[in-house]
Amino acid sequence: MILPLGSGLRQKQNSSGGKERLGRVSKMGQRDLCRLLVLGAIAVVRWARRRGATPGTWLERMIATKQPKFVALALANKLARIAWSLMARRGVYQAPASYVA
Repeated sequence: MILPLGSGLRQKQNSSGGKERLGRVSKMGQRDLCRLLVLGAIAVVRWARRRGATPGTWLERMIATKQPKFVALALANKLARIAWSLMARRGVYQAPASYVA
């Protein structure tokens, strides 16, 4: 599964006055980080298609209705947004209650 690395994943930020506004996905950013996010997303999608995603999750709905490449890019974009938000706010990731065993 070969995905174009110029397909986005970098958020454009339009912020002023202390208010953060995230815009469309721009083409700027680190290619190596983009590549790692896409490869990680491909691995997750491949695993979820073979073994089944957690019922009722966003990933399960996406896999059921979309093509694998599109799902991988959407997941990579989602991971990039989560990572950016955690770094910008100096937060700690907490898994949703439905994922905790």
